[in-house]
Amino acid sequence: MTVLALDFETANERRDSACAVGLAWIAEGRVVRRESHLIRPPEMRFAPGNIRVHGILPANVAGEPDFAGVMAPYLDDLTRGLILAHNASFDIGVLRAGLARAGLPVPALSYLCTVQIARRVFPAPEGCGLGKVARRLGIRFEHHDAGEDAYACAEIALAAMRETEAADVHGLAAAIGVPVTRVTGGPPLPRRAPGVISDRALAAVPAAPTALSFAMRGSTGNRYAVVLEERPGGPQLRCTCTAGRYGMRCRHVKALEVGDITDLLSDNVSDVALLARMIGAKGRMAGAA
Repeated sequence: MTVLALDFETANERRDSACAVGLAWIAEGRVVRRESHLIRPPEMRFAPGNIRVHGILPANVAGEPDFAGVMAPYLDDLTRGLILAHNASFDIGVLRAGLARAGLPVPALSYLCTVQIARRVFPAPEGCGLGKVARRLGIRFEHHDAGEDAYACAEIALAAMRETEAADVHGLAAAIGVPVTRVTGGPPLPRRAPGVISDRALAAVPAAPTALSFAMRGSTGNRYAVVLEERPGGPQLRCTCTAGRYGMRCRHVKALEVGDITDLLSDNVSDVALLARMIGAKGRMAGAA
């Protein structure tokens, strides 16, 4: 089975705003291939905080391929293989949201989080962030460069294999009790046409079911309900997690808004597509006001 590490950088807070990707393949106990690419995100909106982290500017990606163009050569390996990522829920979420935004099918995926691996094999009071673990292991890399981060992620997994004397990544997972996470695939979301939506087009967007709701998995495995409610300003998602109860747009709500179904527990992917159409229509109408 193909084993490869994956890392994304994003332009802003949306998971479908990837602006760079790095990949590193593992075979025979070493990194055998590395790739990195800049990506032109769907919207050229770069948050200052994101720029401070990775240093990528809109001008750097203006002439680069879009998400589908960059990722197409690697989808077979990603779909059939085992993906490693440091804080994997983020990178897998970016992958799935990017494909959905591009109108492509979202494949089933299998992945391991190297944060969880590091916490079991290389624990330390300072924590298990990528840079901290790499420093403890003597891995030299340029942090927040997607290609370099993917390489460091792969090297952390290899170091853990050596430490535990595991024959491969699957053996490592079994030895330390970190299960491989498998997420199901889903249909493509409809592409959003550029420009302002007309009243006629808005009328074509299906009305929300009276009980549009989603079961979402929290970071500690808790189950939360995200429900679409009618509010004076229009439909709004509300989550039963702690942040949601205080009226905040939690990460579960933000994920559903961009079509990210990584943590979706309920079997209603089609409702996520419907939600995306509603939000897209509402946003374009607001922009025209």
